[in-house]
Amino acid sequence: MHDTLSAPGAATITKGDLPVLCLGERDVARLLDPTSLLDGLAEGFRRLASGDVQSPERVGVTLPNAGFSLSMPAWAPGWPIAVKVVNVFEGNLARGLPNHLALIALFDPETGTPLCIMDGTHITGMRTAASAVLSVRELARPDARVVTLIGAGVQGREHLRLLPLVRDFAEIRIASLHFADAQLLAESHSGARAVEDVEAAIRSSDVVCLATHAYAPVIDAGWIRPGTHVSSVGYAPPSGELPPDLLKRGRLFVETADAFNAPPVGCGELAGIDPATATALGEVLLGHKPGRITQGDITIYKAMGIAMEDLVAARIVYDGARTGQAGTTLLL
Repeated sequence: MHDTLSAPGAATITKGDLPVLCLGERDVARLLDPTSLLDGLAEGFRRLASGDVQSPERVGVTLPNAGFSLSMPAWAPGWPIAVKVVNVFEGNLARGLPNHLALIALFDPETGTPLCIMDGTHITGMRTAASAVLSVRELARPDARVVTLIGAGVQGREHLRLLPLVRDFAEIRIASLHFADAQLLAESHSGARAVEDVEAAIRSSDVVCLATHAYAPVIDAGWIRPGTHVSSVGYAPPSGELPPDLLKRGRLFVETADAFNAPPVGCGELAGIDPATATALGEVLLGHKPGRITQGDITIYKAMGIAMEDLVAARIVYDGARTGQAGTTLLL
């Protein structure tokens, strides 16, 4: 316990200028290694399920006719404190800006002093996809060879980057509301191709990844064949991209039980679903609960994005920056 009686009075102490590392988008993109992120998230989910991570519900403010801003703190012993602020403004695309903009701050867990400020936009995109791809690694059949990716935006791009790291897919199919977008994304990977017949693609897929900003289901539950793994990262309440009927046919996996809360904390597609019917991914990774039980299981992973994922990604970036002397030091 600290000896507060011998410490100087608070009125006699001033903060002064503190050195804080500043990392821009280029630094973050260079330092966030995809394989390290997947393995780091697996560790994060295990620690979360063990009760070793504080990752409370996100809180936010809504700006009428503009967007919303969410605050997401997280901490685990041995790691820095992380706080992300993410702003979602749909009108930004018309302005030539991403519709998701984020900033992450890291703090010393012993003193609370600021350590680092970094771009969180790249991290948000990549860690969201990585969570879903981690579910593919853990829940898809080992012999899964064909994946269909629905969505050709930021999440489509990040899924395409990460999916080959967890399975040797013979074919990656990409579908989008605008076929030209799917074609453009497919050109960036030799094993990918754009498809127009979404139903046919889904019916013959082993893995289906939903990565859209759709306000209504983008597939029919009846298209999913037995043995398929389905992941979904889209967030567009009140309905969203995942067909609710599919939940009746498969086994549901989530990040945490917070997924069943009302938006913006939880997922609109899970409204009315009993949380007891779902399994936390961390429980599977710990071996406490089963993942895929049979070859014929339909496994469904619905992600909302939690602060633990930002903490894991930001820690990888920060550790890399200190080793490689990246970024700029500011005095705050």
